[in-house]
Amino acid sequence: MKLSPREADGYFTKPDVDKLGLLIYGADAMRVALKRQQVLAALLGPGAEEEMRLTRMPAAELRGDPAMLLDAVKAVGFFPGVRAVFVEDATDTAAAAILAALEDWSAGDAQIVVTAGQLKPSSKIRKAFEAHPETYAIGIYDDPPSRAEVERVLMQAGLQNIPRDSMSVLSELAAALSPGDFAQTVEKLSLYKRGDDGSLSIEDIEACSPSSTEAALDDVLNVVAEGRAAEIGPLIRKLQAQGTNGVTLCIGATRHFRTLYACVSHPGGAAQGISKLRPPVYGKRRDRILRQAQGWGAPRLQTALTVLTDTDLSLRSAGQTAPAMALVERAMIRLAMLARSS
Repeated sequence: MKLSPREADGYFTKPDVDKLGLLIYGADAMRVALKRQQVLAALLGPGAEEEMRLTRMPAAELRGDPAMLLDAVKAVGFFPGVRAVFVEDATDTAAAAILAALEDWSAGDAQIVVTAGQLKPSSKIRKAFEAHPETYAIGIYDDPPSRAEVERVLMQAGLQNIPRDSMSVLSELAAALSPGDFAQTVEKLSLYKRGDDGSLSIEDIEACSPSSTEAALDDVLNVVAEGRAAEIGPLIRKLQAQGTNGVTLCIGATRHFRTLYACVSHPGGAAQGISKLRPPVYGKRRDRILRQAQGWGAPRLQTALTVLTDTDLSLRSAGQTAPAMALVERAMIRLAMLARSS
């Protein structure tokens, strides 16, 4: 039986303990793994591994021993409770073993939970799970998580007292990050707020969120965008000592000024433009980028991007002999002077 995304959300939270099994498939392995973890935890409860109520096996091993799956499904456990056999990374090369286990399954046997990558509608495994009245097939797609999913992840991490503006930021962050990165961010937030009964603030989220660039690179780009030319040299020396090369710095600067241009060129103005950025920016960084975009304006940002493009082409030119960092530093100083011009 095939479940829709809305039906699947409910099933992952409260799976049917009397069903034969479940197939979870999708192109994003991390999304599939997180859903598999959720459904197994809900199905088996705590202590399943210790009580040997969960058996794991790679699908590749079923080619050499097709009976392995059926043996595990039929095995009698020492502890009471629901049992499951988890088959990982299934392809149609394991179809014969999986279909045989589905055919010979009977009430009281372990549930069969199978994960797979992207399966075509013609896949033998997918067709079997969709057609069988006692199994479910669920496709996982790269859709942004729903508000309910975000709230579930936060609740599992023990995060409470979340104001509306912080929840909005977390929802944007969940849509921008991969599921694994978002889960790690929530885990960091949970540790960060441990012992703190205060509400979760935007500053807390900003402190734990992954940064798109290294702090030292952010420093030099902000100095350039704010016209502080005298500070550029020491910061570039610091970046150079850390192993940053001229091309990397030029690419980072281009990305930063494109972000400013995307804000200021929005039809609704820079304040609306910054809310459309992906990944989202918030807190003090949001205020700083907004000030920079409004201070530069679209015409000067176009000039800045031209300067950076010319510098990048020079760096990649086969006939270039000047030191790369010197070229980039000259371009940065030129941009800083441009920022100060009215």
